[in-house]
Amino acid sequence: MTALAHERPETMSEATAESLKGPDLDDVLWQAWKAMELPEGYRAEIIEGAIEVSPTGRLSHAQIINRLRNGLVRFLGEGQYAAFQDTNVIHQRKAWIPDLLIAPEDLESHADEEGLGLVASAVYLLVEVASPGNRNLERDRLRKRREYARAGIPVYILIDEYDGQGAVTLFTGPRPDKADWEDIHRVPYGTDVTIPEGPAKGFVVGEAITGPKRS
Repeated sequence: MTALAHERPETMSEATAESLKGPDLDDVLWQAWKAMELPEGYRAEIIEGAIEVSPTGRLSHAQIINRLRNGLVRFLGEGQYAAFQDTNVIHQRKAWIPDLLIAPEDLESHADEEGLGLVASAVYLLVEVASPGNRNLERDRLRKRREYARAGIPVYILIDEYDGQGAVTLFTGPRPDKADWEDIHRVPYGTDVTIPEGPAKGFVVGEAITGPKRS
C-alpha cells in the first residue's frame, strides 16, 4: 500500500512527524529578524506574522516622545520603575520596538531567554506616536493595538496627530482572547488624559506634551 503525499504512515512517531514539518512561520520570522542588519535610522519589528521595517520618526515625532519621556522621568523619580526608548519588547517570538515604555528599572532580570529584549509581561505601559502614511497609521492604530492586547499590556497610549486635529487614545483593560481592549478613551489634542493605573498612575498627557490642536 502506498501512502498519499499528504498522509503520514502509521508507523511514524509523533516526534518524527513533527520534525518533518520543518520550522513554523513564527520560527522563520524570528530567525530572520535576529539576523537582520539594518542601516542606521531604521528598525525592524515582527507584527502579526510579518517583519516590518520602518524609519525613525520625523522631528515632531521626536519632540513629543522626548517631552513625554522627560515628564515621566520626573514623575517616576528615583523609584523602581523607569521610562525607556529604543527597547525590544518580546512576546512569543514577536518583537516590537515601541516609542516609549515603562518597566522595572532593572531590565536584566526581565530579559527574554536570548537576552534580545524585555519580556512583555514586565511592561506596564507602551506609547506609540503615529507616523504618516497609510501603512504606518494602520500599524499603530490597528496591528499594534491588537498585538499589545494579545500580550496583556495593561496600558497602551496612541498619540496621533493625523487623527482629526490630533488625538490621544488611551487603551486599558486588555483582552488577550479578543485582541482588543475593554476601555478605549479618545480625546482631541488640548484635552488632558490621565493614566489610570500602574507606576505612572496620575500622570497627565496633555497639551504640554502633544502641543495644541492642529489647524
